[in-house]
Amino acid sequence: MKKTILLLCVLMVFGLSLFQNQAIELSHSTSNVTITQPDLSFAVLGDVHGNNNSLQTAIYDLYNINPKMDALVLNGDTVDQGVTEQYHALKRTLFKNRSLLPQTIIKNIGNHEFFDYNIEKNTPQDVKIFISRYLEFAGEDKVYHDCWINDYHFISLGSEDGNSNTLDSIRAYISVEQQKWLKDKLSENHQSGKPIFVFLHQPFNNKPNNGWVGTDQSDAIKTILAQYPEVILFNSHTHADLTDKSVILNEPYTKVHTGAVHYTIVQHAQGQGRMREPFIKGLYIEVYGNKVVIKGRDLKQKSWIFTKLIPN
Repeated sequence: MKKTILLLCVLMVFGLSLFQNQAIELSHSTSNVTITQPDLSFAVLGDVHGNNNSLQTAIYDLYNINPKMDALVLNGDTVDQGVTEQYHALKRTLFKNRSLLPQTIIKNIGNHEFFDYNIEKNTPQDVKIFISRYLEFAGEDKVYHDCWINDYHFISLGSEDGNSNTLDSIRAYISVEQQKWLKDKLSENHQSGKPIFVFLHQPFNNKPNNGWVGTDQSDAIKTILAQYPEVILFNSHTHADLTDKSVILNEPYTKVHTGAVHYTIVQHAQGQGRMREPFIKGLYIEVYGNKVVIKGRDLKQKSWIFTKLIPN
């Protein structure tokens, strides 16, 4: 009787061990199918405007989403004024969070990088000073620049003037030289179907005489980008809310609004008009081969707003 009980115990232990091993193998097999590491992951934040507390909130949330992100893109108006003190404060925030941030941080120029509220209009020398401060912060030689991350191309356009007698305080000026550079960069190691990530703080004009939000060179740049349907263009600047309509496909390239970190302009109920709300919103992107997953994120509430697959 004792031998029978002992034999049953041995069989039960052996059977349990076999079941556990099979379960582990199944779990690993399932993981291999359902959990695929992206070839590239990055976040895009627009319009920080020197609000380093909100930037800190965004950094914490993005780190919790993916502590091994490949890059962070700061898409212009990262400072509210392009003065030395604001750049120093921003640098301190980034430095103290260096263990939470990707090694690659792409820093693009916006219109507020040309602002000093004590200067009514920038002289040509003022413009040079603002650009030099930005370049020192960004670690770049020009306001337009590019890099390759995990074999994917990141191309940043940027205004060469601002808040001056030759350009207002909102639009971007993209010179013929920069447009030629863009053509060359888009063709560099181009592979049909492989996404190319392009950034400009200001969106392009959608209607004639709507230049106050974009650039007078909108048509020329759109013509250049139209040759590359793989382009995904990221714009900020408007402080519009981040919704599932923030991604526009097939025009013929993809356009994406980044949301804003400092505040969001929201249209409230009738009679209340548009209000500035202290939302903290941005994008988290994963790339799998030629597929791009763009996720809109409420970084303050730690919740997803939308998910878009490109190509869909």
